Amino acid sequence: MTAEVLEQYRQKIQTELDKVVDFWLKHSHDKQYGGFFTCLGKDGKVYDDLKYVWLQGRQVWMYSRLYRTMERYRRPEILEAAKLGGAFLQKFARVETSSGPGKCAFCLTRDGRAVKVQRTIFSECFYVMAMDELSRITHDKEMQADAERMMDQLINWVRVDSSGLGRPKLPGDRPVNSMAVPMMLLCLVDQLTEGRTEVEKLTELSAWCVEQILQHIQRDGKAILENVTLDGQELPGCQGRLQNPGHALEAGWFLLQYAHAKGDAQLQTIAVEKFMDVPFNAGWDKQHGGLFYFLDVDGHCPTQLEWNMKLWWPHCEALIAYLMAYSYRKEPRLLDQFKQIYDYTFSHFSDEEHGEWFGYLSRQGDVVLDFKGGPFKGFFHVPRCLYMCEKLLDGLLEGQGSSS
Repeated sequence: MTAEVLEQYRQKIQTELDKVVDFWLKHSHDKQYGGFFTCLGKDGKVYDDLKYVWLQGRQVWMYSRLYRTMERYRRPEILEAAKLGGAFLQKFARVETSSGPGKCAFCLTRDGRAVKVQRTIFSECFYVMAMDELSRITHDKEMQADAERMMDQLINWVRVDSSGLGRPKLPGDRPVNSMAVPMMLLCLVDQLTEGRTEVEKLTELSAWCVEQILQHIQRDGKAILENVTLDGQELPGCQGRLQNPGHALEAGWFLLQYAHAKGDAQLQTIAVEKFMDVPFNAGWDKQHGGLFYFLDVDGHCPTQLEWNMKLWWPHCEALIAYLMAYSYRKEPRLLDQFKQIYDYTFSHFSDEEHGEWFGYLSRQGDVVLDFKGGPFKGFFHVPRCLYMCEKLLDGLLEGQGSSS
């Protein structure tokens, strides 16, 4: 019976991925200036032509990964879109300074002029992902080297000298270990080392990232907190009490993937029991279903106005997390958790009429914002989730053969 259920999931997810890919192929390509439109209405109509570098990089990465690893997406138009998107990024993403190319912009005009720069590392992170994955299908060694140079810059900003980020040092601004930073760097190490001989500095970096992520286990293992001190202690105030269930679940599958590759059974258990079960149990809305966006560990009302909304991406991360956990551990309860998230996600976010997913629901599960793409939602979380789940289901069904 399990094989039949898994096959039903696979067929649905495969169909959904095809629809999502078709939506972005049809609506997002800027044939005049290159790159991608990401501000797309519910029917795919462009409502703003600003281009967000995070999302440009993510779309290049996603097209390239699909082209490289899935036979049905090895199509000329996908390769061409990835190459044109990569060219747009290499030409425009980095802001020119008096000493040469500087940080990547956060936002560009349609024709590639910088509008805004963030004082964080994330535009650069998605630049690395895009260039490295694209280089794997174009066999462009200089593009791969470009990704590696940017990675060296990121490591320097995070671990040596952050002044290049442009953030002023203020006397009341306490240094923080924000979980997003080691998570993202761990993701990049996985990207850069796949199928290659591991570089010692990246092996050491991945171990450091894991150590930093584990510091976010707080309250005697009963909570994952988004921000802690540099030595792993709880911070005061709202910042210290903040929980982001979707982010913790994403960290969970990053850790699980790393631990599985290393053969570290103890870390696998921590990944599932602390970074999946703890945030899932705290974050699931028992009244209306779905995952809350933010929570306060002490039960105060979070100060984020959207705290009780149901957003697309935490549900994507939860689907990956529990299906990956089931694929490695084969515990029935993990498949039950996947089903619970799957049932909510596909009945609430997926748009049968126009394709793709809505991103922003009320607590009750009604669509609040009906666009399909915006400054933070692009061609990434939904297709990555569907792609990874399809791959995981392929592996599970191959392992089961004809058994049920």
